Amino acid sequence: MHSENMNRVSLAALGSILFAMLLVAFSNLVISPKRPAVPGFALPTSGPASTLAAAPAAPPAEPLPALLAKADATKGQQYAKVCQTCHNFEKGAGPKIGPPLWGVAGRPIASIPGFSYSDSLKAVGGNWTWEALNTMVSNPKMEASGTKMAFPGEKDPQKRADILAFLQTLSDSPVPFPK
Repeated sequence: MHSENMNRVSLAALGSILFAMLLVAFSNLVISPKRPAVPGFALPTSGPASTLAAAPAAPPAEPLPALLAKADATKGQQYAKVCQTCHNFEKGAGPKIGPPLWGVAGRPIASIPGFSYSDSLKAVGGNWTWEALNTMVSNPKMEASGTKMAFPGEKDPQKRADILAFLQTLSDSPVPFPK
């Protein structure tokens, strides 16, 4: 091939590349793509951990004793199925990812021997009262900010009361609800 033809072919190839680049640049000006400020997709339960942990639980429409008075343990058993992923409900069953919940009401907090509780839950101290259990079920991060529990919490106060009514059945000597 002559050098003249070689120059023509090279110039045509470079011109085509330059034309394609200019076409892309022009189309980006005319139809600019929207770029998100933060890459990725926002999931319904996602959010900054500090915001989730610091968010106070909404006060219940009714006081806890009134909710517990009309609580249904059968419904609570259905609502608590998600808890079975990490907790055992059977008497004498050992811990799973979380400690067993048999006889939890009235038991000292962070008291199952051999279970590795988070330091923040150990620092809470005291016993599991119905109020403390209600707080833990509504927002575990509120009861113990550094808890290992990944459950985000149950926001519906009546569902929480039903769960607490179910937990009351998980005992040989159930702790009575507050009046």
